[in-house]
Amino acid sequence: MRISGLQKLTLLDFPNLCACTIFLPGCQFRCPFCQNASLVLDLNNSSEIDEEDIFKFLKSRIGILDGVCVTGGEPTLQSDLIPFIRKIKELGFKVKLDTNGYNPKVLKELIDLSLLDYVAMDIKNSLEKYPLTCGVKNLKIENILDSINILKENKVPYEFRTTVIKEFHESSDFISIAKLIKGVKTYYLQEYRDGETCIQNGFTPYSKEEMDEFVNILKKEGIDTELRGIE
Repeated sequence: MRISGLQKLTLLDFPNLCACTIFLPGCQFRCPFCQNASLVLDLNNSSEIDEEDIFKFLKSRIGILDGVCVTGGEPTLQSDLIPFIRKIKELGFKVKLDTNGYNPKVLKELIDLSLLDYVAMDIKNSLEKYPLTCGVKNLKIENILDSINILKENKVPYEFRTTVIKEFHESSDFISIAKLIKGVKTYYLQEYRDGETCIQNGFTPYSKEEMDEFVNILKKEGIDTELRGIE
């Protein structure tokens, strides 16, 4: 397993649990605003962490941490993700997966094997704007739709989330997204934050007041929506 980073403690990434976060490299997307550029672009990172060191750490945290967040990049690109998560589960930890939803086959297999306790899937934009937002011209949008439908079967707790950016999102997009995720239990709108770790800098966040307007649009469409990461 290729592992690019470890955050030893997080009280935010796994809802209601004290957890750590493991970062895996690689991604099918090139979202210009991505805040993990090194994981997406630097695929020959010499500072990767040995899997044995990860499990040595996890064993030392049994009874202290409740869960492990597996994020990226895009974790489902790793060919040995399933045995890796199985080993984490065998230590007694709950596992949360962050995913872009572009590999529904792996997502379904992980759920069917009862290896996931929570899934957070990014909804990048309305379907019409997905290729632009992801930086992928020949996007197989059916992969995204399949993952949405897999999660909406409610076999595992999940959330959908969107990082909102002025250059990519407008009111009409959230009406389209509402139709796309109709029936979802939890949907979050996240604030964009510019920084040196982004693939491309210079995009613009919406104000809290503007974000509240998007929340109201979604709620009128029947989507229970909350803001995240907005002060």
